[in-house]
Amino acid sequence: MKLYLVQHGEALSKEQNPDRPLSDKGRADLAVAARFIKPLKVEVDYLWHSRKSRAIETAQILAQALEVNKGIVERDGLDPNDDILALEQELSGTYGDVMIVGHMPFLGKLAAQLLAGSEEAATVRFRQGGIVCLIYDKEAGWQVEWMVTPDILG
Repeated sequence: MKLYLVQHGEALSKEQNPDRPLSDKGRADLAVAARFIKPLKVEVDYLWHSRKSRAIETAQILAQALEVNKGIVERDGLDPNDDILALEQELSGTYGDVMIVGHMPFLGKLAAQLLAGSEEAATVRFRQGGIVCLIYDKEAGWQVEWMVTPDILG
């Protein structure tokens, strides 16, 4: 199983727009990330995202560069301060490959729990618009396969 963890792109401040949609920079960063992953032919069974507009927009941009086999799903439980344990247990099911577009600190805690067995561990330094690919091996457990951030892509 592969799990792609994506922190939404840069969003407008609450003062600029209370719904906090993506900023122009956020959309541009995600366009660069989408161009990067398109030739990789990333295929997922599901693309899950939170109900927040910045995550929805991020998922829509990335979906154009992916093959999503079973569905793009707006889900509860992916907000910044949601508990990661229910999702961790759910991921041990048979979903196949999944991309999750979410928020910090949720994504950081989820990655830490999967990689180190503790949501408090410092394992991945997420960036807005960045993608972290984790892979699960029955013998080795969860491992980072690759990571890309907008500042690396330029």
